[in-house]
Amino acid sequence: MEKMKLLLFLCCVLTASAEVLHEDLAVSGCSDSGGEFMYGLDGEERWYADFTKKQGVQPLPPFISEGDYPGGYEAAENDQQTCRINLKIFRKGMKDPPLERDPPSSLTIYIRDYVELEQPNTLICHVSGFYPAPVRVHWTRNGQNLTEGASINAPFPNKDGTFTQISRLPILPQQGDVYSCSVEHLAMSQQMTRIWDVDAAGPQPAVGPAVFCGVGLMAGLLGVSAGTFFLIKGNECS
Repeated sequence: MEKMKLLLFLCCVLTASAEVLHEDLAVSGCSDSGGEFMYGLDGEERWYADFTKKQGVQPLPPFISEGDYPGGYEAAENDQQTCRINLKIFRKGMKDPPLERDPPSSLTIYIRDYVELEQPNTLICHVSGFYPAPVRVHWTRNGQNLTEGASINAPFPNKDGTFTQISRLPILPQQGDVYSCSVEHLAMSQQMTRIWDVDAAGPQPAVGPAVFCGVGLMAGLLGVSAGTFFLIKGNECS
């Protein structure tokens, strides 16, 4: 009987998982100065072609293992050649229609993990709501431009037709450090900038001790309540 219940439970789980809707996405685009070729799933990038370094990139966390894309970069380069041929044809046929331009509607800078001085961490600059892609992201530390270490993902399309890009900067937080993330886009005459201050963020307490303290306090309160209840009941009986 127990085995039948377990089998029925597993069947229900498998049936439920088959009804989940996933969004698979493939993006290919080009311009006179650059291009993009990217695969995504459920709003996250799985693979994109880096035409500067001439290689495919899988921007996934280390704990996620996914198969390679053999021949993916070569296919992306071939697609770019076709795209540029089509671009010339469309421009000639449409006589260069004016390009719509939307500046970023959102720019946020935040730290990936709790701040611990002198411990490796990552600053993240999230830019969204712009068209066309891409944006240019610049980082500074204490007013000095940072030219190495930063990375940026391929533009990811939003449902409204605009784009999102995320830039990451590995850092070693030190007291007094101030970082900035600045964004350039065709629709803006001036840069958009956000600041992140190590001192303002401050070292964050560990979650574990706070949780255990809260659990201990709750258990103590429950114990007091139970003791009071039985004390009252004992007095009533006597």
